[in-house]
Amino acid sequence: MEQKLSIAIQKKGRLAEKSLALLRECGISLSHGSGRLKAEAANFPLEVLFLRDDDIPEYVANGVADAGIVGENVLDEKQKGIVIAEKLGFSRCRLSIAVRREDPYAGPESLAGRRIATSYPNILRRFLDEHGVAAGIEVISGSVEIAPSIGLAEAVCDIVSTGSTLLTNGLREVEVVMRSQAVLVTHPALSTESAALLQQLQFRINAVRNARRNKYILLNAPNGAIGSITQLLPGMKSPTILPLATPGWSSLHSVVPEDQFWEVIDQLRDLGAEGILVVPIEKMIV
Repeated sequence: MEQKLSIAIQKKGRLAEKSLALLRECGISLSHGSGRLKAEAANFPLEVLFLRDDDIPEYVANGVADAGIVGENVLDEKQKGIVIAEKLGFSRCRLSIAVRREDPYAGPESLAGRRIATSYPNILRRFLDEHGVAAGIEVISGSVEIAPSIGLAEAVCDIVSTGSTLLTNGLREVEVVMRSQAVLVTHPALSTESAALLQQLQFRINAVRNARRNKYILLNAPNGAIGSITQLLPGMKSPTILPLATPGWSSLHSVVPEDQFWEVIDQLRDLGAEGILVVPIEKMIV
């Protein structure tokens, strides 16, 4: 029987969508119908379990799944002793404390004696203990933002992406407790076979992530400016330089980090670069 790597992902929501998209970008084909809780890849030894995000750390810790994709906030809250194999860079958010818009706030000490509603009691308790604050914690599983308006609490500690939900419920963000992103987690004692398959999956993930961060750039430039342009571009090693049919001109090809490219575009043009093309990369092996 063929050895398969089992990975648990959220069964619905944005994290589920982005996790499945990542697997697709890794060249893994999954047949996942609506309502199915398990799917097998057609072209990679992988089995995917679709679970509630809160259950993923438990399944990985117990060895039911070899790995999982989950938010750092959930991982930290559950404290199951599993390890982060890879930080994935998507589903970024923050766990923050918010108070009613009209309430004064002068720092964590302002929370003393207040009741704080949250779905993350362990993380919140640690934050309060670190700041020497004694406050009540009201644990609720959903709709945390309405707690102050119904008299359940005076503050909340909840996940924030844009902050619009807080504003809608008359709250303002005052403390960032932790920042979170999606992470690939794994059991610390994988079998040799499962560890090898996980390494293959990580190789593909890194190729996709490297491609997202970088772009392939092509430009034409006078030969006299090639040296200056080469030094200016934040690329990988030496660029490829090809002579053009027009005497005294060459085409320069390189891979550059997209965010750094935009910082030097004006300087490239000042040096005489023309016909600049910036092309997406599908996969990038480094």
